[in-house]
Amino acid sequence: MPLRNQAALDFLKSRRSRPAKLFSLPVPDHDALAEILTAALRVPDHGKLEPWRLIVVQGAAFARLADLAETRAVELQGDSEMIAKGRGQYDLGKLAVVVIASPKPAPKIPAVEQLMSAAALCFGIVNVAEAAGWGASWLTGWPAHDATFAARAFGCSQGETVAGIVHIGTPPADAPDRPRPDLDRLVTWAEA
Repeated sequence: MPLRNQAALDFLKSRRSRPAKLFSLPVPDHDALAEILTAALRVPDHGKLEPWRLIVVQGAAFARLADLAETRAVELQGDSEMIAKGRGQYDLGKLAVVVIASPKPAPKIPAVEQLMSAAALCFGIVNVAEAAGWGASWLTGWPAHDATFAARAFGCSQGETVAGIVHIGTPPADAPDRPRPDLDRLVTWAEA
């Protein structure tokens, strides 16, 4: 019989993301963030390719990113709603880890598996930050999916994409939980 880690199971069964816009200061310092990232980097990584890279955003970098998002929205002839949504998470940001999916040439390891590794890293950062007592929220938004913005903001080169932007901060004392998926509706048990 495997050794059960009940504390970890209880945490995972009750964890929830809180909206990043509700986070306040303080945020993890360098050592606390390094601990979070070290644990999160134990992500599934088929072929040990490390098909991702991380950018820690803090301080004045948020204002720069908000301005870049607004500039890009104007270039795309976006309306005021597009501008507001583009600036939103950066105007309110305190600390974020940007996970860049950076697939490597590997004939035996499909690019989609490398992308899933980057997504798993995003979720790992969320879980570890939450386990460490911080609030964490995985966001993207339209600018993150715009290649021009990603290149200007995060130095993304051809083939790289933003897998996620994980905001980390002090969570509110309480936040509403969302309805959870119905297991019986979503799971098929194949026994033969």
